[in-house]
Amino acid sequence: MKNLIIIFCILFNALSFAQATLKGSISSEGEPLHSANIYLKENKKATLSNEEGQYTIPQLSPGTYIITASYTGLKSQSKKITISETTTVIINFDLKENNTLDEVVVTGTLKPVNRLESSVPVEVYKPGFFKKNPTANIFEALQNVNGVRPQLNCNVCNTGDIHINGLEGPYTLVLIDGMPIVSGLSTVYGLSGIPNSLLERIEIVKGPASSLYGSEAVGGLINIITKNPKNAPVFSADAFTNSWGELNADLGFKGNIGKAASVLTGVNYFNYSNPIDNNHDNFTDVTLQDRISVFQKWNFNRKNNKLFSMAGRFFYEDRWGGEMQWEKKYRGGDEIYGESIYTKRWELLGAYELPIKEKMLFSFSYTDHDQNSVYGNTPYLAQQRIGFGQLTWDKKVNTHDLLFGTALRYQFYNDNSPATVEKDINWIPSLFIQDEISLTENHKILLGARYDYNKNHGSIFTPRLAYKLKINDNNILRFNTGTGFRIVNLFTEEHAALTGSRDVIVLEALKPERSYNANLNYLRKMYVGNGNFIGLETTTWYTYFTNSIIPDYDSNPNQIIYKNLNGYAVTKGISTNIDMVFNSGLKLILGATYMDVSKTEDGIKTRQMLTEKFTGTWAISYRLKKWFLDIDYTGNIYGPMRLPTLGDLDPRKDHSPTWSIQNIQFTFNKIKNIEIYAGVKNLLNWTPNKGNPFIIARANDPFDDNVKISNGNTNDPENYGQKGNFIPNSQVVDTTDNPYALTFDPGYVYGPNQGIRSFFGLRYTLK
Repeated sequence: MKNLIIIFCILFNALSFAQATLKGSISSEGEPLHSANIYLKENKKATLSNEEGQYTIPQLSPGTYIITASYTGLKSQSKKITISETTTVIINFDLKENNTLDEVVVTGTLKPVNRLESSVPVEVYKPGFFKKNPTANIFEALQNVNGVRPQLNCNVCNTGDIHINGLEGPYTLVLIDGMPIVSGLSTVYGLSGIPNSLLERIEIVKGPASSLYGSEAVGGLINIITKNPKNAPVFSADAFTNSWGELNADLGFKGNIGKAASVLTGVNYFNYSNPIDNNHDNFTDVTLQDRISVFQKWNFNRKNNKLFSMAGRFFYEDRWGGEMQWEKKYRGGDEIYGESIYTKRWELLGAYELPIKEKMLFSFSYTDHDQNSVYGNTPYLAQQRIGFGQLTWDKKVNTHDLLFGTALRYQFYNDNSPATVEKDINWIPSLFIQDEISLTENHKILLGARYDYNKNHGSIFTPRLAYKLKINDNNILRFNTGTGFRIVNLFTEEHAALTGSRDVIVLEALKPERSYNANLNYLRKMYVGNGNFIGLETTTWYTYFTNSIIPDYDSNPNQIIYKNLNGYAVTKGISTNIDMVFNSGLKLILGATYMDVSKTEDGIKTRQMLTEKFTGTWAISYRLKKWFLDIDYTGNIYGPMRLPTLGDLDPRKDHSPTWSIQNIQFTFNKIKNIEIYAGVKNLLNWTPNKGNPFIIARANDPFDDNVKISNGNTNDPENYGQKGNFIPNSQVVDTTDNPYALTFDPGYVYGPNQGIRSFFGLRYTLK
């Protein structure tokens, strides 16, 4: 009996002190996560996953636990487990990307805030979205964002800008890390060469934001936010090529300078040197480019944990397009037509949080842009320097979240065009204030105002108001209204003024444009069950413009006339985005926009040129887990838009058809740290020459040597030639050689000339 009692006590003690081991793996999208956090709430035990994403928590007593896995940028996941005996329990986690509806954003209010709490609607796009359709620059990457359309402005050199809700590119302000880097000359070229390897996310605000950002933020703004060196991979590489011969390479790597700082470097190189003429007009279908961009960002570690970061970028590009036989020896001459552009650009930007108790941030940027270009035998030599400094004070007082700011902008611009008689040097001081008031837990109102002084145009005042109603955690309603202003830089923004044979007529001293905007935004989150999610966001807007400057192609087919509109312009519409994420591995991002963009002058309403009535975008993704394969089907569709033809005899269509660009991509990710991807772009092989006899007018006579004109007072037409100028009220005469009475014009463009092509690429990431 005594022996039985001893054996029972030994067994009882063994069971009482029995301990288990908990282990498993942490991954996301099939990739192991290094340094993911694993936490047990009940006994406060925590650990980190290793390089293979594996974790182990030993010596756990029997019981019930809640285990939570988390990783920066991904949605945390918790599981309930019961341990009843001495054993090894395996629990694996597959963390999902944090839904963009819950992102922290800074663009709408100049301060970090959860997107759901922001009074200003902000759309967020992360690198994973752009990887679904890999591109060589940010300009092309935005083609699958609803309501945003990259617009090519020239068939020869393929320069372009970004349209938001039907408004021309100069109405859109582009920021890098919140600094107004891309403006003026670089509205055409500045969106190329930003290394994708450094991209943290892109935030987009549609509608005026002039009360915070000043001129150019009339139609909306795009904020390109780069990675924090602390959170970036140790090394990353992404390179792809396609069947047209394009090559793009992105490299990124980070390092630490002792304990003082961390530094992130990114390099982008792009080359296309294979002239192709599929539409047989003896002109390059796609401009040839040789481009390099180097970006470096420093984060300094301060004892008080205050922010101090600096970044710089150097960009150089040599691009040309023109007749197939063009060589550099013909640059600037009138023998063979070519458009050749050399661009050299420096950028510096930084942010320094003052070492005081109050939250005050000084931000600064400086850009130096030099452009040496020729359009046929017309040289355009331009220099632009922009300096910007801004001090903000973020202060919370009871229910008021205040932001005070002052900014100073320096602008230098000079070119050899007739519009620039002397160098333009301007200092623009600004003051702004913003107050976000929490009326109740579910009601917020935001008031803002900005004052700018421009020596050429005097005082400019732009107020702003926003209201947010949080119906519940899953339903939010926002109303925003405000004003905007824009000071036009004609030759830097209107590419048509430089290329082709149209004469540029500026009828008056151009006054700043003003806009008045209102938009209503509704956001709804739906959790369907089993982890399935649907997000719905709808926005309707109305913007009214005075003093609008819209190029007039209609009054005279041989001229582009610029003046302030004697009337008003309006853009209005409705836009809807739907995000759907299913446990099955299916993800859908769908968007649709309907808009009406028009001008009214002398009581006559006209639809604006190059603006579509409707657009649609989609990104459909599906993961085949067993095959380690992701499939991405992306695309867009655009409705008809009015096009700039050259008179009644021009046989080209005056409206574009409904057209669509569609792409498919396959990504294999079984190999550790490596993704291999391939696919086909422009599956429908659509190009603008479909249904048109030609795209470039008079491509056979680009210097208009054989064009005849008449001023109406003589029956003896004279040769025009690009070296001359049209006589006022003169007309092109139709001849046997020129039956449609045209001049050389590459401005009839509304979509890319690049047809179907395959691509292949590889990504490597070392975390």
